[in-house]
Amino acid sequence: LNYPVKSSDKFVTVATTRPETMLGDTGIAVNPEDERYKDLIGKKIILPLVGREIPIFTDEYVDKEFGTGAVKVTPAHDVNDYEMGKRHELEVLNIFNDDASTNNNVPEKFRNLDRFDARKKVIASMEELGLLVKTEDYQNKIGYSERGGVPIEPYLSEQWFMKMDEIAKPAIKAVTDGKVNFHPNHWVKTYDHWMSNIKDWCISRQLWWGHRIPVWYCVGDDYCKLECKNPIVAVDRPEKCPHCGSTKLKQDEDVLDTWASSWLWAFDVFKTEEEQKYYFPTDTLVTAPDIIFFWVARMIMSGLYFKKNIPFKDVYFTSVIRDMKGRKMSKSLGNSPDPLDVIDDYGADALRFTVIYLAPLGQDVLFSSDKCEFGRNFANKIWNAGRFLVMNAEKIKLNNSLINEYIDFTDKWISSRLNETLKILETSLDKFEINNASKIIYSFVWNDFCDWYLELIKTRLYSDNEEIKSAVLTRAIKIFEELLKIVHPFMPFITEELWHFVSGKEINESISQSKYPVTDPSQINSDIEKEMEFLQNIITAVRNIRGEMNIAPSLQLDVFIKTEKINDEQLEYIKKLVKAKNITIGSKLVKPKASASKVINNCEIYIPLEGIIDIELERNRLQKEINRLEGSLIGIDKKLSNEKFFNNAPPEVVEKEKQKKEDWQNNIVKLKSLLEDIS
Repeated sequence: LNYPVKSSDKFVTVATTRPETMLGDTGIAVNPEDERYKDLIGKKIILPLVGREIPIFTDEYVDKEFGTGAVKVTPAHDVNDYEMGKRHELEVLNIFNDDASTNNNVPEKFRNLDRFDARKKVIASMEELGLLVKTEDYQNKIGYSERGGVPIEPYLSEQWFMKMDEIAKPAIKAVTDGKVNFHPNHWVKTYDHWMSNIKDWCISRQLWWGHRIPVWYCVGDDYCKLECKNPIVAVDRPEKCPHCGSTKLKQDEDVLDTWASSWLWAFDVFKTEEEQKYYFPTDTLVTAPDIIFFWVARMIMSGLYFKKNIPFKDVYFTSVIRDMKGRKMSKSLGNSPDPLDVIDDYGADALRFTVIYLAPLGQDVLFSSDKCEFGRNFANKIWNAGRFLVMNAEKIKLNNSLINEYIDFTDKWISSRLNETLKILETSLDKFEINNASKIIYSFVWNDFCDWYLELIKTRLYSDNEEIKSAVLTRAIKIFEELLKIVHPFMPFITEELWHFVSGKEINESISQSKYPVTDPSQINSDIEKEMEFLQNIITAVRNIRGEMNIAPSLQLDVFIKTEKINDEQLEYIKKLVKAKNITIGSKLVKPKASASKVINNCEIYIPLEGIIDIELERNRLQKEINRLEGSLIGIDKKLSNEKFFNNAPPEVVEKEKQKKEDWQNNIVKLKSLLEDIS
């Protein structure tokens, strides 16, 4: 649009995406460094269609490289224009009614028009005057009303504000001094930035529902005085006007911003002073990072202002759950699964544990419902462990007096692992590393207890000695009960059920009220754990050889272990768990001909394959697989070296191909090693 300069044949050209707002323009701003407008600074514009004189002035807010470098300023309908208007004392002219139709502050021909109709009429009128330079499509960010589904119109109106700068200072200090701690800590920067640049808080809203503003007005009679125009602040309706005595009072129709009641939550929801003293201040607030300023900061400010104390010591910020495309889940996008449907499919505990496990501290979670299969598998693992113990308890009598009898190194190991787990779990939780805590729990439950300890005790559970069986099962159930207590905060439902199921608790008892396990440092034994790790590595290595060489699980093997020494207790466990016919131990063993081998921790394991598998057939199979993978590698190398593919394919596709190449290369190395073993 061309705006004519007063007493001149010159024009200032401005660009706008809201031409109807020109009717409320009260200035034209240019950058002080813009040479194009140096001779026009201080002169007046005759505003087209209106005839109002408006000044041309300089302001550093204007980007001289953007658009024409000249900005029309409408203080009543743009936040940035409003700030410029305050700096340069411009007239503030509101041209809209509260339904976004034009009001009486515009020329008569433009009055009472919807803003979009007014837009069309302004463009047509400017074109008639020859002042429309051009119209073009322009991509722009526009705020939309979530409820109304229409563009939001910036609109200057009379509101109630709370002065915030002095209230904010103690709250900034409380966080920077470490009296209130954020987890993760990087949110402190966000908090400090917002609080250091705080604006006065608009606390009034024009809504039907909410807490009414506690302000009253005298709408009295002939006895009213000038002071009667002052608002009367009172929570309850005053009996009369304090100035004229009139009982005709009207409450302000605005309601408080929802956060104006929420910021009092930490101390103002209690019925008695005793309750308030008990609950305020509290220890920890768990909330989302997108309301740090709306709620967290304001609760800290209100606590310090009204109660002279911080409302909490720690704030834990949860991750934001996003869809697999990285979009925040919302109703409008339709990308949010119904949690009740997910719970129906996978279980509440599975959903809960999966989200915790997937959520590193301070990072968002890319979620899809099928990921809950992970949590469901974990729940099944715990359930099956409990069922295994209960089934054995139906045949074996439990005896608490034997709980410390018949202990071997595997019992000492699981006790050490339990107490080490409790120790590092406590450290993790103290640091609010909830995600890491879930991984610690998962590792102990799945790997240590279920995969190893339950397997190891089977040899004694199936023995002929009733006392040994009773001691082992009683001890295993006791450890399982402790395990359930550790898991309970993460998976409350299944652990409550199993706690009753396994140990026969009364119906009115709850695991949540039982004593949480306490670390016993004397039970932590690093030597036993190293001993067990050595045994686990040997068993795993032999099982891997079985899988790699397609040896039937039921087939008894001869196993040679080249090492200094393995004690008889360990040897017995190895023999049973790998299904070995014979185990030969020695530090000077020579690898038998046509043997599969593994090297672990300065220990070599050999399994002779003659008579176990068809060696020639296995050689051919391995060589054929090597040839296939090498041929596939040639194809993938060509694809990755193709510049067109590399530049045009989505990054995730390129990354997938790179990973595929790396996996195939590793497989080839492994297969060649196996081929060498049997050649």
